[in-house]
Amino acid sequence: MASLYHFPKSLSQNRHICARSGNPSHSSHAIVSRNFASQGNEFPCFRIGVAGNSNQTEALSDSAPVFDVPLLSCSEAIERLRSSRENYKGKQKFLAMYSSVFGGITTDPAAMVIPIDDHMVHRGHGVFDTTAIMDGYLYELDQHLDRFLRSASMAKIDPPFERETIRRILIQTVSSSKCRKGSLRYWLSSGPGDFQLSPSGCSDSALYAIVIQDQYSPDQKGIKVVTSSIPIKPPMFAMMKSVNYLPNVLSKMEAEEKGSFASIWLDNDGFVAEGPNMNVAFVTREKELLMPHFNKILSGCTAKRVVTLAEELVRDGKLRGISMRNVTIEEGKNADEMMLIGSGILVRPVLQWDEQIIGNGEEGAIAQALFNLLVEDMKLGPLSVRVPVPY
Repeated sequence: MASLYHFPKSLSQNRHICARSGNPSHSSHAIVSRNFASQGNEFPCFRIGVAGNSNQTEALSDSAPVFDVPLLSCSEAIERLRSSRENYKGKQKFLAMYSSVFGGITTDPAAMVIPIDDHMVHRGHGVFDTTAIMDGYLYELDQHLDRFLRSASMAKIDPPFERETIRRILIQTVSSSKCRKGSLRYWLSSGPGDFQLSPSGCSDSALYAIVIQDQYSPDQKGIKVVTSSIPIKPPMFAMMKSVNYLPNVLSKMEAEEKGSFASIWLDNDGFVAEGPNMNVAFVTREKELLMPHFNKILSGCTAKRVVTLAEELVRDGKLRGISMRNVTIEEGKNADEMMLIGSGILVRPVLQWDEQIIGNGEEGAIAQALFNLLVEDMKLGPLSVRVPVPY
């Protein structure tokens, strides 16, 4: 059979491939027959079916469905991407993207793409992080960037640039977007090159960043959570913010299927660990803010900042102390307050865990106070946590 690569040049200029498929039998083998009789700009029709005998082939020819697959030029593919983006009515808008692959920033959503041979895409060899944009400032950029580079080191990804260069690229990407409220998400991957398992064939690692304008505002309404049945990641992978988020996705889906907001992981020793993309904290009956320590889970930048801000509540006598240690599920469920903490939700009170009502079943005063302190810090905090964007 002639190879597809040996068709006359004129065929590559046609617009459609017509594929006809049939129902295979156990005793047949696949064939591809070609019909060079085309009309106008139609691509010759390839009838893809099975061969057993002439009757089977003729039956396929008469009854099999026909699928038209267009052969697109680069410009046509980009136009279709642009049209698809324009027709998508999501809450998020993608305002700017940086890619070290094409070495610059684009504000055209149709061009915000990643090569399919990037090992982050087909092998999950990549890390990421997110920084909030609030009133033209990047909140905790340096704290997130430090964690980002630690994750890259754990994943054995050598960044294509020095830290300060990456920092300047991220700030400039936000500046180009003109976004004053939203989020900046960024990735380091082992880079494009091939589809092998090892990244040894990749010429260089890759840095990507995107600015997202989101209409979402953090909610203070209390939520329900459930204990996750999805196995937690081993500590090495839990402590690394990698793109391998399938356990996190399945954990979140499990909660939604049960009518809850999120699932709570327990570690292999049965202690409270974390949520799918947030940390967990409690207020004990003795008015102590209690949080699982970070020796087996992701070190939450927002959670660490909340611990610092909570010192004000200790000084005001609203809390007796702050502790990070192992927390049993019984201790957590019997706490006065429970909350989830993360950059996307800030501080969200939990009113019910599985069948257990937390405290009096209402949003707690400490969760509300910590939420207020965090919002104020994002808007008016010191420059150590707020980096101005030069628009």
